[in-house]
Amino acid sequence: MRTILNGRYFLWVLMALPGIGLLVGYSRGAMDAMNMLHPTGEFGVRFMVIAMCIGPLADIFGSRGWTQWLLRRRRWIGFAAFAYSVAHLIFYIIDMGTLADMLAELDAPGIWTGWLAMLLMAVPGVLSNDASMRWLKRGWKRAQQFAYPAALFTVLHWGLLEWHWGGALVHIAPVVLLNIIRIIKLKGLSPA
Repeated sequence: MRTILNGRYFLWVLMALPGIGLLVGYSRGAMDAMNMLHPTGEFGVRFMVIAMCIGPLADIFGSRGWTQWLLRRRRWIGFAAFAYSVAHLIFYIIDMGTLADMLAELDAPGIWTGWLAMLLMAVPGVLSNDASMRWLKRGWKRAQQFAYPAALFTVLHWGLLEWHWGGALVHIAPVVLLNIIRIIKLKGLSPA
């Protein structure tokens, strides 16, 4: 049983559960495409934040059982962030209905920042597989760094769309704080 709970398929199913629930609601007509935008985007951000916190946690706390467990699963969690972001984009396209309508609002800051975040997130998302790791070698880690500007543009997208920055800032705060602590620890600036 422990092997099953610790396996990749269990984690994949666990991360897919919110999406399955949303799709069931959408397929039954309980939610329309517009109502799917916020939850799919929010789950994308949540999984992105979790994935981006794993590296700093490992650097801060060192090699421990739980940090190694998280590091081995970070790529899967990051891919879940990408998958929810793709779902967010699909429901945006469905909600808008036509290319003309999408192009008409492309100059709005809350929209183009979302498109840019999606393009940046697509780099690590598409390359999050074993074949890409073998092909790119050391370049694979550099490609994964696209997650940081993607996170920045995601926060801008969220804040500019809603003109309420609280939710976006609360979600990204753990990444910022853990990276500050990591920098302090790695630079030897901590008073110890």
